[in-house]
Amino acid sequence: MILQPVILCGGSGTRLWPLSREQYPKQLLKLVGDHTMLQATALRLSGAPLANGDTLAPPLLVGNDEYRFLIAQQLKEVGIEHAQLVLEPCGRNTAPALTLAAHTAQRAAPVGQEPLLVVMPADHIIQNEAAFRAAVLLAAEVACTGKIVTFGICPTAPETGYGYIKRGAALAGGSASLVERFVEKPDLATAEQYLSTGQYLWNSGIFVMQASTWLAKIEQTRPDIATSMLQAFEGRSQDRDFLRPDRAAFAACASDSIDYAVLEKLASASHNTGEVAVVPLEAKWSDLGAWNALLELGERDSQHNVLMGDVLAIETHNTLAIAQGRLIACVGLDNIVVVETPDAVLVADQSHIQQVKDVVARLKLDQRSESSAHRKVYRPWGCYDSIDCGVRFQVKRIVVNPGATLSLQMHHHRAEHWIVVSGTACVTRGEESFLVSENQSTYIPLGTLHRLENPGKLPLEMIEVQSGGYLGEDDIVRFDDHYGRDVAQLSTGKAA
Repeated sequence: MILQPVILCGGSGTRLWPLSREQYPKQLLKLVGDHTMLQATALRLSGAPLANGDTLAPPLLVGNDEYRFLIAQQLKEVGIEHAQLVLEPCGRNTAPALTLAAHTAQRAAPVGQEPLLVVMPADHIIQNEAAFRAAVLLAAEVACTGKIVTFGICPTAPETGYGYIKRGAALAGGSASLVERFVEKPDLATAEQYLSTGQYLWNSGIFVMQASTWLAKIEQTRPDIATSMLQAFEGRSQDRDFLRPDRAAFAACASDSIDYAVLEKLASASHNTGEVAVVPLEAKWSDLGAWNALLELGERDSQHNVLMGDVLAIETHNTLAIAQGRLIACVGLDNIVVVETPDAVLVADQSHIQQVKDVVARLKLDQRSESSAHRKVYRPWGCYDSIDCGVRFQVKRIVVNPGATLSLQMHHHRAEHWIVVSGTACVTRGEESFLVSENQSTYIPLGTLHRLENPGKLPLEMIEVQSGGYLGEDDIVRFDDHYGRDVAQLSTGKAA
C-alpha cells in the first residue's frame, strides 16, 4: 500500500484577519506550536507505524499559484523534499482539487500499485498526532475495501458552526461505521439534540480513499467535473518543481466541494449504498475557524487569557491578545480579542467574532489593500516591508535570500536609491554591473534597466528609497525573470 498524503492548500481564512489575508492565508501562519499549520499538516503522518511493504509517499499539495514559492519555502524549512505541488490557476473548491490530486498520485505510483489518499486541509490543528495516525491506519483498512472514509470529530459541545455526520451500522469491529447521512449546520436546539443521542459527529473535512475509488465516484456523481479535470491533467505542464494543469480546462470546471459533489449524494437517504464510512477522531482537532478557537487551544494564564507577543494584561480576563510588532496594554478587558499587526489592529467582543469577515468585506468594498495584503510582502526572492511613505516617496526594507535574484526590470515613474545594511549586492544598472557592500549605496535613475542579486551565503538586507510621481507595484516592467513571472519584450518595453 502506498499511503499518499494529499494536502489541500486553498482558502483565505478571512475570519482570522488581520493575520490571515488573501496573499498570506492562515495555513502559512504559525499560531499553535513550533510550525505553521501547513508545515504541521505536511509532517502529520511522519512516523506512522506502517505494515511491512507499505510506504509513505512524499506529500502531494494542491494550492493556489500565488502561494507556490511560499509553500515550497515552508516545506524546505522542515526538511520535506520531493513533495509534489499542483498549482490551481484559480479557485474551484475541493472536488476538482482532489480529482487532480488523484490523477497525479496514480501517475506517480509504481505500476500495479494503488495509492491510498489521505486528504487533509492545510489549515487544521491536530494536537494529538498519535491518535490521528492510529485513526488513519484504521480508515485505510476500510478504504481498501472500496469505501470513501471520512473522519468525524467526537463533539464536545452543541456546536452550530459545523456540519454533522450521523453514524449508521458498525464496521471494522465497531471502530468505524457506515455514514447514515450528512446534515447541514444546525441551530442550537438541534445541535443539543444531536449531542444527546451520541450518534452524531462533527464533519472534519478529512478523508481516506483509494485514488481509483474517488475517480470512479466523481465520474458517477459529477461527470462534468471528472471530464474537466481529466482534460486539465492531460494538458499539464511542468514548471520547475510545480505541476500546472491546463489553465483553460481548469477554469471551465464547475466549482464544488468534496461533500456536495460526491459524499452527500452517495449517502443520501434515497440511495445510500453503504459506500461512505466514518471513523471517530478524538485528537484535539480544530479548524481554527475564528479567533476565539485560540482561547481553547492556547496556553492560558491564571486569568484565562491567551497572550502572544509583547502583551501586558491588567485586570483582564478570558481575553486573546496577539502582538506582532508593538506593545499591547490590556486594562479591564473581559471576553475580548485584540490582534495587532504593523498595519491594522482588530478589537472585537468574542460574541461578535464571526463578524470579522464583514470587516474584510468592507475593506474590499472600499478597495483598501489591508483586505488582501500585509505591509510585509513575500516574493520568490525574499520579502519587502513598506516602512514609510508620503507624497512622492516611499521607503522599503528589502531582504533578498542567499543566491536569489530579482527580475531584470525598469520603472516608468520612479527612481530608486539603495543602501545596503548587511550583506553584498550585485547590481546591474544599464550596461554596467558592480558590487555594493555594507554601508554603501547606489542610485537607479527613472527608466533605467536594472537588476538586484544576492551572490552571498547570508541574507542581503537593504533600504530602498523610492521617489517619483507614482509608486505603485504595477509600475514594474520585467524583461527577464528566474521565477517564471510574465516578462516584456526588451525591444518594445511593453508588458507581456
